[in-house]
Amino acid sequence: MRPLNMTEIQKLHQRFLDYSLVFKGNTPKSIKWLKWMFHCFVKFTKVESISAVDKKLVEDWILHGKLEKNWCAKTIRSKLQAVSLFFDWCVSEGYMEENPTKNIPRPKVPTQIPKHLTKDEAFRLLDWARNYPYSYKFDKVRSVAIIATFIYTGIRMEELRSLRMEDVDLINRSIHVKYGKGDKERMIPLNIRLIEFLEDYLKDRKRMKKTCPYFFTSLRFDTGMGENVIKRLVLKLREKSKIYFYPHLLRHTFATLMLEGGCDLFALSKMLGHSDIKTTTIYLSATTSHLQEQIVKHPLN
Repeated sequence: MRPLNMTEIQKLHQRFLDYSLVFKGNTPKSIKWLKWMFHCFVKFTKVESISAVDKKLVEDWILHGKLEKNWCAKTIRSKLQAVSLFFDWCVSEGYMEENPTKNIPRPKVPTQIPKHLTKDEAFRLLDWARNYPYSYKFDKVRSVAIIATFIYTGIRMEELRSLRMEDVDLINRSIHVKYGKGDKERMIPLNIRLIEFLEDYLKDRKRMKKTCPYFFTSLRFDTGMGENVIKRLVLKLREKSKIYFYPHLLRHTFATLMLEGGCDLFALSKMLGHSDIKTTTIYLSATTSHLQEQIVKHPLN
């Protein structure tokens, strides 16, 4: 065992975070998540040294979360995953002999049908985005373009905010997502209707003399769009339309509507940026249209 001359386990964890950022390519968002999860672990256990960590200590933390805070299976798995990555690193670096979480059972997460909007609700949301009483024209065309991009591409919120001008190709009808989840790149084809919304936005962007490299820009400044722009847009459209939605629900809506329209599962998986097609199959449970098409093949029909 390599000797560790430190009493604060947080210092060792910070080394793990630095390693993950530099050598593993983890995103700042992932680093923030790992840091918060470990903070929760240390806050409860009061552990100061890596040598004091064992299976019972981790189990006590999980038992407290389940029995006192009613953690769901997904939360428990998430917290165990976060600390397990750190302990794996500690083992590889010689600070621990074995990962104490390896023999702790992970609860099974129940399969849930993804919440999504119906086709009618999606159309009505777009109408509300177009007819909301905005104070500025640029705010209107930008808002419509944002909502339409979510609905017609299934893009994630951070992916949308990171889009740059060169990533959106209206001539070849595609969006290039360069900074997807897990740093995976992908191309998403553009729907004709979405192109119309994006063209309207770009015309007004030009009128406003925006030269910012980011596709979606600030209303008042020639910079990228702020973090809270989409949150404020969602809140005011939810209030007016009475349609409950959030950006990731629009991603689920895109996937479900694409399957209902007859989209191939493999193609949908590529458009969503899933590394495993099994992740995409969850949307099959959200629609019965593909099953209805197959049931007519029953030999006794």
